[in-house]
Amino acid sequence: MKNMFVLALISTLLLAGCAPKAEKVTLKEGTPAYTLAKDLAAVMPALGPDKVTLLVEGKGLAITAAEVIQAIQDNLGTRTAQLKSVDAGQLKNIIEQGATQLAERKLLLAAAAGAKTVVPAEEVDKALQAQYAQAGGEPAFLEALKSAEISIDHVKKSVQETLVINKYLEGIAEAGVKVFEEDIRKAYQEETAGDKTASVRHILLLTQGKTEAEKAEARKKIEDILVKAKAGEDFAALAKQFSEDPGSKDNGGLYENFGRGQMVKPFEDAAFSVPVGQISGVVETSYGYHIIQIVDRKKETRPFEEVRAEIESRLKDAKQGTAVEDHIKSLKDKAGFKLINL
Repeated sequence: MKNMFVLALISTLLLAGCAPKAEKVTLKEGTPAYTLAKDLAAVMPALGPDKVTLLVEGKGLAITAAEVIQAIQDNLGTRTAQLKSVDAGQLKNIIEQGATQLAERKLLLAAAAGAKTVVPAEEVDKALQAQYAQAGGEPAFLEALKSAEISIDHVKKSVQETLVINKYLEGIAEAGVKVFEEDIRKAYQEETAGDKTASVRHILLLTQGKTEAEKAEARKKIEDILVKAKAGEDFAALAKQFSEDPGSKDNGGLYENFGRGQMVKPFEDAAFSVPVGQISGVVETSYGYHIIQIVDRKKETRPFEEVRAEIESRLKDAKQGTAVEDHIKSLKDKAGFKLINL
């Protein structure tokens, strides 16, 4: 839930190859990444190519702004020109969240190496072939990379590392995650007695990586939007105008038929407690400030045996997701992970 371009940048950093050592990466003069850093320094001086701006530190960790910029350049190539259109607040979010993602990736690669997680070469090749197919074949894929000035060697390394991380996390997710019969029956009872799914529209203003002053400004803005919504202004139109969630903004803030456990807790609590047709107050989550309009809620009407496997699968997915999140948090805690704000 963030500006669409910001989301694309952060997502692509997950595929970025990176060294596992605590090296303070700098940029070499004359390279595209150096030029990019010079351009970005006009918006945020701390990103200057000749500076060593440390963003993440910890045991075995040292992520610099230069390393994040290098990752963006490696993954986006000529598309980094789009960065020139973002403001200082968006740029700050991109760089700081990118630093966090790169740090997590390094920790996961180190943990995977410690667990002796290996991905066979044929699996890497299969993943590459899938990417070629999506582009219309290998020649078209390579031509697209060349046009964007992205290295095929970088892509191959990134794919291999990502497969290793995914395999490692699959093991973490599956280990010890068990759904009991009583859990399944309890969930079924809740869904038949209460509500199984909710459909809502929402407006989000991001606070991730922002200063207290910026958060206060966002809070005032969301409260002003709330006044407009409760006064009867079209909620979908307000979402399209103000929301910073790319997953729903263009659709008027709509999320349909999601179950319990699929959204962050404060958001879920409001979605399943505010009366249908009404608008919540300001709801704060780890993403930022939300206003939620309840569109509809539905109960489970099918017999238990018909939905048993579906509920079990959903509960298992939720537990596995929690197990992965907890594991990543434990790796960061052990490393003494510290994000240094720009």
